[in-house]
Amino acid sequence: MNPNEITAILNLPLSRELLARDVTRLAYVAKDGTPRNIPIIFAWNGTEVVVCTPKNAQKLAALKANPAVALTIDTESHPPKILFIRGRAELDYVDGIPEEYLQTTTTYEMTPEQRVEWEAGVRSLYEDGMVRIVITPTWAKLIDFETTLPSAVEELLQRQRERQGA
Repeated sequence: MNPNEITAILNLPLSRELLARDVTRLAYVAKDGTPRNIPIIFAWNGTEVVVCTPKNAQKLAALKANPAVALTIDTESHPPKILFIRGRAELDYVDGIPEEYLQTTTTYEMTPEQRVEWEAGVRSLYEDGMVRIVITPTWAKLIDFETTLPSAVEELLQRQRERQGA
């Protein structure tokens, strides 16, 4: 998929709505060769997905060995809206708390006092810093079950039309 196609999909209004959500599921291959799929908060900066994690997270060694990842961002309503992104993860070790980590948690319901307490706890817990996992999309697909469908369903619908038309 070329970069212009990816950008076109990620700039669709529904994609932008999904990219404004809090949680994605990050899939990657663990060091033992088995798949992992974890929920994780994320930030979209307009060109990349950024997730943050502790410097001692097991996924870091796996991503260093195999940076290929897949993300799923979806809704809980019917029909579901789903954004799939595949990409390559780069690890950025930082001192302190990345701004993206603080940004991704702004939609959580907290009073201003709770927010101050939470942020102080985060800064204390991650005093050694964190790792920004920066994911550059190399493929994207948006499914809304109205104008776009999974490719297997599209194929079945085409077969059904052919049978009914024959």
